[in-house]
Amino acid sequence: MSRPLGGGGEPFSLLLPVYRRDSPAFLRRAFASATADQTRPPAEVVLVRDGPVPPALAAVLEELTATSTAPVVRVDLPDNLGLAVALEAGLARCAHELVARMDADDVSLPHRFAVQLPLLDGEVDTCDVVGSALEEFSGGAADDDEGAGASAGETTLAVRTPPAGHDAIAVRARFHSPFNHPTVVYRRSAVARAGGYRDLPLLEDYWLFTRMIATGAKAANVAEPLVRYRVGAGAYARRGGLRLLRSELALQRHLVAEGFTTPAQCARNVLVRGGYRAVPQGLRRLAYRAVFTRRPPSS
Repeated sequence: MSRPLGGGGEPFSLLLPVYRRDSPAFLRRAFASATADQTRPPAEVVLVRDGPVPPALAAVLEELTATSTAPVVRVDLPDNLGLAVALEAGLARCAHELVARMDADDVSLPHRFAVQLPLLDGEVDTCDVVGSALEEFSGGAADDDEGAGASAGETTLAVRTPPAGHDAIAVRARFHSPFNHPTVVYRRSAVARAGGYRDLPLLEDYWLFTRMIATGAKAANVAEPLVRYRVGAGAYARRGGLRLLRSELALQRHLVAEGFTTPAQCARNVLVRGGYRAVPQGLRRLAYRAVFTRRPPSS
């Protein structure tokens, strides 16, 4: 799904959480890509510091707060409480109904918000949550002047394209998250109506999206990749292991208890998704690439 670029429209907040393991250089680049580099920039940035951070990262947070082209609202949590708590704390401080998500190590393309926002702030046929495809990349530097495109030494690994229309999104949500979380823009009221983010390590976003769909949120995705998603050395390890398996089983219990999935769908998900979490990392990489991504076109 796509729309013409929109330069005006309703103001929106950018919600960006940061924690101790984030790279100061990557944060600086991510922040610029979602603010000064945008053709439709946010009206404010809500920076959530999830617990104490190292001095170098703290210095960058201070720098961004002082020099940002958009006003910055700081939310400094005294302890590392996890992504769900950090995002809820940030949402409570957002001044605008429309909120865009951004992670501290990804890169937004300059026209990202100009493409997505018209789908939420139009006069007719408006959506409550809009995501996009993303490009997975690795390597490269994080210099201040690298910009939003691929920099020297970076390799685009794959493109992750979610379903576009609402009905296809609702079908996908019974088996897999229908959004790439770092790409979404949503209505704060729709998130609140669904009960907000709830603590479920590494799967809090998927659980939220299912509840948004169940409570009537209209959803869409843009097929064009609008975010470059950094894949680190531990990306596939984090998609498995005992901790994530426990979260996966808890999620499936929640979904069937809430009536979002049937017992048969729950059993399928436990077998397939739970099995995916439990297999060795090499097999997990192959399965992920085969099912959820496509190779970028050759130049």
